[in-house]
Amino acid sequence: MKKTGIGLIGYGGVARVHAMAYRAIPFHYALPADTVRIAGVADVNPKAAEAAAGELGCSFWTADYRRLLEREDVEVVDICVPNHLHEEIILAAVAAGKHIYCEKPLAMDVEQGKRILAAVEQAGVQHMLNYNFRYYPGVQRARQLIEAGFLGRVFSFRGCFYRSSYISPAKPLSWRLSKAVAGGGALFDLGSHLIDLVYYLLGEFGSVLSTVDTLIKQRPVAAGAQELGPVDVDDIVLMQARLADQALGTLEISRMGTGATNDLKVEIFGEKGALRFSADDPSWLEVYDVRDPDQPLGGMSGFRKVQTVSRFEGHKAPDWSMAPGFATTFVESQYRFLQAAGQERAASPTFQDGQHVQEVMEAALRSALEQRWVQIAELR
Repeated sequence: MKKTGIGLIGYGGVARVHAMAYRAIPFHYALPADTVRIAGVADVNPKAAEAAAGELGCSFWTADYRRLLEREDVEVVDICVPNHLHEEIILAAVAAGKHIYCEKPLAMDVEQGKRILAAVEQAGVQHMLNYNFRYYPGVQRARQLIEAGFLGRVFSFRGCFYRSSYISPAKPLSWRLSKAVAGGGALFDLGSHLIDLVYYLLGEFGSVLSTVDTLIKQRPVAAGAQELGPVDVDDIVLMQARLADQALGTLEISRMGTGATNDLKVEIFGEKGALRFSADDPSWLEVYDVRDPDQPLGGMSGFRKVQTVSRFEGHKAPDWSMAPGFATTFVESQYRFLQAAGQERAASPTFQDGQHVQEVMEAALRSALEQRWVQIAELR
């Protein structure tokens, strides 16, 4: 992999995740540390741009993304801005000859999408949208099985993506609640991911029948404000769909799913088998095979969990046995330790905690050897 300079445009929550991933790439794939480098950051808020540069360890920041596009050390731009700005920035990046990685969805509407596609195709630049859920190990395995014909003819499918991020009526208006800026609500925000997953696994959509609703129609214009403003995007979408191959399905999308954090699920039912995937357990894929014997007390018929884990080609660390998100636990653990060290207090787990674990392990070994109950106190 050749050395690449990244220009990050926009620095909100998701941009930090992008930045974290760029920094991690050399570790995951055993590459030199400078293989991927964030060369600069742009944000419309100058203070935010300057603070971002400090977080990212890059010397260049600007409030004008065009200045970032002028830099020779920027070969790829990563666009993390509200949806209504995608077209403008993509076209400017194309004119500057930059490759483009962009947050979903592509555009505000189909016409914008057409213009964007025409521009990138004519320029010959590389381009990709961040439909990152495709890269869950369970989803990758599901696609592999489908392409191998495991399901046979697909009869139907269903999917849901529920979050509870907008259930409070006190949550103020933001760009994601404005049609002029976001283009849509839950459908654009969450539904685009779910639709892409079905498309990735099963192919093109043929037709859809949907119901959408805005459950909280007015919200405070700012945090704590008494004045209310209208919400003109959807909170919930219920969709029936028929794919190009005539398979029928349903999709449910909501930002009003009380209690849900990121409840993303896809189920597919075919003549030879069925598949179930849940983002809550992304290292596993549930699989049903009609060829399994179905006999009382002797058969193996039923859904079984198939291990998929992190077998990404060329991946060095974390290794394949470690579930997605495993590396994040290192980040949190190390941060908590450094935080505690700076405050001269003990971090958890302590060496004392480790010693207790050691006692338990040794007790287990002794128990296996002596075939008896072993009390932990026996080892003290």
